[in-house]
Amino acid sequence: MMSHTTPTILMVPGVRDHVADHWQTLLEARLPKAASVPPLEHDKLSCAARVAALDAALAKIDGPVILVAHSAGVMIAVQWAQRHSRKIHGALLAAPADLETPLPAGYPAFDALAQSGWHPIPRKPLPFPSIVGASRNDPLARFERVEAMAKDWGSRLVDLGEVGHLNPAAGFGEWPMAESLINELV
Repeated sequence: MMSHTTPTILMVPGVRDHVADHWQTLLEARLPKAASVPPLEHDKLSCAARVAALDAALAKIDGPVILVAHSAGVMIAVQWAQRHSRKIHGALLAAPADLETPLPAGYPAFDALAQSGWHPIPRKPLPFPSIVGASRNDPLARFERVEAMAKDWGSRLVDLGEVGHLNPAAGFGEWPMAESLINELV
């Protein structure tokens, strides 16, 4: 069943990188052909450094790739798509963080994000099939904002209901729906 044409699933975490009990980390461990963008040692808030890290991770993969991004990782994937032309098989973009609006306490400040190259959020259509999973009560992005981003990117929007930010703090370790959405992209 596993062949060189089976897409590699590349996890693109947000600025908090890898969290042990996060659905992306658990999914990566469970899937036979998965990898992850490694955490940055320096310039952790730099959008350009994050995009370069994604590009470097992609360069190590032969064959088709499906990106599985969460939170600011969605913005990293979208920023990457504006600057690079490698063919991507598809992308699952889960709970995008709206970095153009101030985030709750404990997250990077609006001005720091602006100075680190996260603004503006690209709004051009993505050059690959994509599914955006949006939460109705995400503290990092209003549903209507994510809905507009998905439309601009040409992504299929999936209303996930009230799942918070789809992270351990919102009660999500495992997120079984991720695999079915990835299978749609395969």
